[in-house]
Amino acid sequence: MKILMVCLGNICRSPLAEGILRHLAVQQGLNWEVDSAGTGNWHVGDPPDRRSVTVARRNGIDISGLRGRQFETADFDRFDRIFAMDGNNYRDIILKARTDADKAKVQLLLDDQQPVPDPWFDDALFSPVYTMIYDACEKIVAGKK
Repeated sequence: MKILMVCLGNICRSPLAEGILRHLAVQQGLNWEVDSAGTGNWHVGDPPDRRSVTVARRNGIDISGLRGRQFETADFDRFDRIFAMDGNNYRDIILKARTDADKAKVQLLLDDQQPVPDPWFDDALFSPVYTMIYDACEKIVAGKK
């Protein structure tokens, strides 16, 4: 299974999602490829936000070596499933889809079409966002999403 996590800048939510899902997949003995990207290009090559690195590290996951990259149309060919953090990310990804098969790979990470809030402007959101993403990733690993 090849899974891509996507947010806006690829420095807060999607690196957390990549690190968490990779961690859980390894724990379950799953040979999954997990990556992340951003719909925007502002942080290409940048490490994750220090607050994301901190909350991940507090939970035993190291995402400090990840680097931002921008989502590209070729990602539809590389990945089986693409999870967007919010509705804007979802729409930006769908706009790049070439076929219905591309579109079928994309869904929001959380159930009930809820967004994962962007914690960029609110330090207090990093821990709740970590928990939201962790819970969603557990469902992915369990085959419930």
